[in-house]
Amino acid sequence: MRLTIQLKLQPTPEQADALLRTLERANEACNAISRTAWETKTFRQFAVHALVYQSVRETFDLTAQMAVRCIAKVSDAYKLDKKVMRSFTPHGAIAYDDRILSFALPKSEVSMWTLDGRQAIPFVCGERQRQLLTTRRGETDLALVNGEWRLLAGREVETREPIDVEGVLGIDLGVTNIAVDSDGETHSGKAIKNVRYRHRRLRQKLQRLGTKGSRRRLKKLAGQERRFATWINHNLSKRIVGKAERTKRAIALEDLTHIRSRVRVRRSQRATLHSWAFVQLRAFLVYKAALAGVPVSFVDPRNTSRTCPACGCIDKANRKTQASFLCISCGFAGPADTIAAGNIARRAPVSVPCCSDASPRVGSARAKPTSFSGG
Repeated sequence: MRLTIQLKLQPTPEQADALLRTLERANEACNAISRTAWETKTFRQFAVHALVYQSVRETFDLTAQMAVRCIAKVSDAYKLDKKVMRSFTPHGAIAYDDRILSFALPKSEVSMWTLDGRQAIPFVCGERQRQLLTTRRGETDLALVNGEWRLLAGREVETREPIDVEGVLGIDLGVTNIAVDSDGETHSGKAIKNVRYRHRRLRQKLQRLGTKGSRRRLKKLAGQERRFATWINHNLSKRIVGKAERTKRAIALEDLTHIRSRVRVRRSQRATLHSWAFVQLRAFLVYKAALAGVPVSFVDPRNTSRTCPACGCIDKANRKTQASFLCISCGFAGPADTIAAGNIARRAPVSVPCCSDASPRVGSARAKPTSFSGG
């Protein structure tokens, strides 16, 4: 699994100007490479390299390794499909490798190539990021994010072997309650819902004003809501994975792919639905679970909150309100989200224990792990 380490650069005005010109020049070269690749229908990296390497170096005054990285960026862009010619924005991120970038951790500096030559630029990061940098491998991306220079370094980490599980912890994701597990533990979404509502009202008010001061305020507010939601999701996913690992259970989640296109809501609820960061929470759960060796599986979400766990009756009327469940067939009642989480846990695929005559294993089951990536 690959983890991304984010660092904030603190260049001088002269260094910032050199970084900006380098970024623009590299992306200009990428556009020229892309035009040649498209016209000649040549997309593989080595073939493109043979075609444009010398001209790119001479035309754009790039070092050998920066030219190689630009060619690689164009080739990677065409790996998805070759239906349209790829173009690159002037301030798009560019990749550095160890030949044109190196870290001096004791000084908190990074030495990197620019059009003005090598520059030693200070950086700041947290202690965890500093520890991860000691085992950094591969490319490092230079990006300009909201006027700030960032380095995105990668580190490969080994995932643990899946633990022997003794059950499944079902997780029901939602808007009113961000997550509810099959044990009945509820993680309310009230705090993040209030923040989003407050920010949405404030943005609308400032946009209506249209003054220079309101635009400055909007720029200052940009990203605050997203960062708060990310912080919530990080903490919540860590807590859920820790509980599953401690109790030796797999994690079962609903497969909510394309949920926004399938669900119909009132106009007043659209903003709430589309600001729901369930994809990010799922990604955090998957990668943290992989690091802890906790298997994760995804189940069909249909009727999880309408199915009675006692008699199996499925009916829309079973869910009286958002919070309550009452079966119209047998009268079974309880919190709707907790019942949904229990149904999710029961739907999770569990493999038959591995048994043999020589070394029998009784009472052990392992949930089938899903594939995952570092996101």
